[in-house]
Amino acid sequence: MNLNSTNEAGITAELLDAITQAYNDNNIDDVMRYFADDAIFDHGAGGDIHGTRFVGKARLTEVFSGLFNNVNYVQWESLDTRIVGNKAYCEFHRKAELKSGEIQDFLSVDVLTFRDGLIIHKDTYFKNRV
Repeated sequence: MNLNSTNEAGITAELLDAITQAYNDNNIDDVMRYFADDAIFDHGAGGDIHGTRFVGKARLTEVFSGLFNNVNYVQWESLDTRIVGNKAYCEFHRKAELKSGEIQDFLSVDVLTFRDGLIIHKDTYFKNRV
């Protein structure tokens, strides 16, 4: 697929770059404009098969705001992106410094499902150092 073209779900490389930039700017308003009201976020950590699930734009706003409020910085470096149908597979190198001083540095993958150009499901996977 040509990543510069728009597919049937409205996904483009430019859209995915804009979403990543909103996260890298740690700007909750910019981030949330890419999510549908009924969006679901499945965090990579948690006791359920899908990790920890958060449902609805209001709840996702709380979760992502909490992340931005608890870090000195957090950045996602895009390593690879693939668009297939209504999904985007986004591979990242994520680095963060928490306000506690803890450094986080790991690889992650987001599987983003879109409807009408908005994210309806963000499913996150990451490498956990033990």
